[in-house]
Amino acid sequence: MVESARARVSDGEGGGEEGRRRWEVLRGQGRRERGLWEEACSLLQPSEDDSVCVRTDGLLLPARFPHAHRHPSLQSPPPGISPEKAVDRPAGHLICALLKNVKSEIPTEERAEKIMYARLLALASAAISKNEIHDSIELFKEPNNQTSTWRSCSDQGNQIPQGKFLSFAEIFECFFGCILDKCCMKESQHMLLFIPCMHFAVVVGRTRTRSGYILVSANGGLNQQRVAVCNAVAVAALLNAYLVIPNFLYSSVWKDTSQFGDIYQEDFFMNYLKNDVDIVKELPSHLQSLDIEAIGSLITDNDIRKESTPEYFLRVVFPLLLKNGVVHFYGFGNRLAFDPLPLDLQKLRCKCNFHALKYAPRIQEIGSLLVRRIRKYNSSLNMLDEHLFGKHMPHAPVRRNDTSTSPVKYLAMHMRFEMDMVAYSLCDFDGGEKERRELQAYREVHFPTLTIQIKNNNSLSPEESRSLGKCPLTPEEAAIMLTALGYNSRTYIYLAGSRIYGGRSRMLSFTRLYPNVITKEDVLTPSELAPFKNFSSQLAALDFIACAAADVFAMTDSGSQLSSLVNGYRIYHGRDHAPTIRPNKKRFARILSENRTIQWHDFGERVRKMVQENQRIIARRKGRSIYRLPRTPGCMCKY
Repeated sequence: MVESARARVSDGEGGGEEGRRRWEVLRGQGRRERGLWEEACSLLQPSEDDSVCVRTDGLLLPARFPHAHRHPSLQSPPPGISPEKAVDRPAGHLICALLKNVKSEIPTEERAEKIMYARLLALASAAISKNEIHDSIELFKEPNNQTSTWRSCSDQGNQIPQGKFLSFAEIFECFFGCILDKCCMKESQHMLLFIPCMHFAVVVGRTRTRSGYILVSANGGLNQQRVAVCNAVAVAALLNAYLVIPNFLYSSVWKDTSQFGDIYQEDFFMNYLKNDVDIVKELPSHLQSLDIEAIGSLITDNDIRKESTPEYFLRVVFPLLLKNGVVHFYGFGNRLAFDPLPLDLQKLRCKCNFHALKYAPRIQEIGSLLVRRIRKYNSSLNMLDEHLFGKHMPHAPVRRNDTSTSPVKYLAMHMRFEMDMVAYSLCDFDGGEKERRELQAYREVHFPTLTIQIKNNNSLSPEESRSLGKCPLTPEEAAIMLTALGYNSRTYIYLAGSRIYGGRSRMLSFTRLYPNVITKEDVLTPSELAPFKNFSSQLAALDFIACAAADVFAMTDSGSQLSSLVNGYRIYHGRDHAPTIRPNKKRFARILSENRTIQWHDFGERVRKMVQENQRIIARRKGRSIYRLPRTPGCMCKY
């Protein structure tokens, strides 16, 4: 349980601080760590010199810890070793005897640990004991040389310029001029506007009469749908249309029936954006009976290419909207480009994502409870709390009886190693033929197009995918990375996306190095989680909150929508006090490819350099997501 994982051993009972800490790392705490250990036992045998316990796969575990049998978590020496003999007995033998004693208690299927980098894991096991003696407080801060002049500002002022309202005749004049690659010139109250075609939205936004209604049915999971909502807000402003509160499609992957109002605060959303776009809860009665597909107003993802420019919507969608009074975007995944886009609309997308979308009160309440319990502290700590928790943000610093004065610092990690990501990556994770068959069967159901590409030999090989950094990090790789960065085994790690492919066997190498791993299921009671059961998007919202509020956030796959949105949220609201670990997977794959020969010192230096370079404060580059990298004009202001 969580408290057992948090138990610490008093000093002075282990024959020296370093030996005690090494023993603690190897021994682990609680039932979970005993399960991690027992697999090692089947491969362990004492070495001839009694100095190490040797695994047949080459992993070396330190063995000689004076008075290891006296460690409180052992309670008593393992069977077959008397207390008198145990005093001088190498700890390798003690470990083996102990593990063999508990082996029968663990189901066979939970013992099949999957290891890809045995040598690096051994080096990490030795290195993490050295991390124990160093204060890791600096690891929970932004790099010292990072001083940002960027501050959030997308909520300042109206998004659509106010001026002279134009008639539909004037709009059409400009519209057809744009089709002919001309520019529009219209007189405002104070000046003559010279408006390139890409800024046609500014002209459209000035008419009092709306062009029609936009329906959106967003696909994907929670975070894909969030992006679709904010893109829909921008398109509604672009086309001068009413936006109907978006509908969320049911996914065979996520299996969640939640709708917008189950996850977000509808009224707050509508009111916050009322000066930018008119949002309604449903179509007017005279449009509800229309067969939208029959009149040609149904637009699917197959009809719009990814990241279409504003010109496309003006040229193709706008006439349809004027003709039928309604269009329905079905899917709408990443269909609006990030560039080129008028500054006002870019700003509106940021305002939607970072301000207008507030989680429903029930999610805020349980999210606040989740974070407070992880921190063991009952007060607000940073600016992010206010935006995440709303009125459920605690104000009085009330301390629980079982905690120290200071709150616990924690690292949140989105372990994007779920089955859909693993299958889609086409990478090999040393799971053998059984794993390959299992993943191929999943692809045939959920990714049929990908299956066809494989059959036609139009896909990358697993080796090519890995060398190009297209494989999600395994739990083993994530643990090695954290150790190289200097995090010690006492680090509290909140794990988001906890349905790890391969389950416990995949997590063994991670939890052996970092036993203080917790999930929302560990921290919240069954009754507190009950309202969210069978609603994966609402559970994902709790993960979003815990990750965004963390002292450090670590991602294992930059292509993950949750990781991308959390990263952007922390940049936007964190005020340079919300560090994020973003590994460059291509560079990391290159480093890991030297796992048989590289020395740990060199490995650590290269990993730290890789992460530090990704922590540089830079403006968003053209074409990159403003949801992930909001340091861009219109979204954040540089002072």
